[in-house]
Amino acid sequence: YRNFKMEEKTIWKNLKEMPISARIGLAIVVVNLLGGAFAPLIAPYGETFTAGDFWEPVSSKFLLGTDQLGRDMLSRLLYGARNTISIALITTFLAFSSGMILGSLAVVKGGWVDQIFSRVVDILMAFPTLILALIVISVMGTNTLVLVLTIALIASTRVFRLSRALAMDVEVMEFVEAARLRGEGPTWIIAREIIPNILPPLVAEFGLRFCFVFLFISSLSFLGLGLQPPTADWGSMVRENADAISYGYLIPLFPAAAIAILTVGVNLVVDHLLNKAAGNVHGDM
Repeated sequence: YRNFKMEEKTIWKNLKEMPISARIGLAIVVVNLLGGAFAPLIAPYGETFTAGDFWEPVSSKFLLGTDQLGRDMLSRLLYGARNTISIALITTFLAFSSGMILGSLAVVKGGWVDQIFSRVVDILMAFPTLILALIVISVMGTNTLVLVLTIALIASTRVFRLSRALAMDVEVMEFVEAARLRGEGPTWIIAREIIPNILPPLVAEFGLRFCFVFLFISSLSFLGLGLQPPTADWGSMVRENADAISYGYLIPLFPAAAIAILTVGVNLVVDHLLNKAAGNVHGDM
């Protein structure tokens, strides 16, 4: 219980020390996460329910109007937050964990393992990300599993590069050499010595990778290759209602604003983490 109270005090202390920009960013992230998690409870209508006429203006019945099929835009935004953010988080976690583990393994094993991993990553990074994704999705088909695996593969290359660079600095430390002399294997060294020491600098990278994945999914959905209808997705909602602008309706601006606001919020938090990490580094020096 005492440890729990100490951790609670530490959390509140960190929150109080956060600058106003980071607090705003954290509030944006929390609101989006809560809105997506409790979408079925707080949304006025169902995800695919046709509640009115197409492109109805903002009113007391439809707080953000309706889309091209007469579905409530507020409800679609809430369900879109759940779908888009959850898939982006799963994809980012998959890319982050695989890139971090493979980057550490390349350093610990060295030799031909490092060469093969590094050259494969170089080949993947030589392709423009959007073109590579379009090629894979066009060949494998458009479904959620292919979308997640494709974007995770693309994002993991950047995480691999960073993890490998950080692991190279840790791998030459005395405690890693001591572990080798004790007869510890590569798995033990990676799990107990490498990853715990490179994880703090990678926390901010997780936020940056999430932004990349989130925007990438929205971009593919806008092109019609992301989440498929009738699933609510912010990128596809912009594409489906783009013609409304020609008639003076602001309907497509709502999902576009949601994408921009969440991206800005995550970046505000990431900037704070980067500044805090840089301060710790200077303090240690």
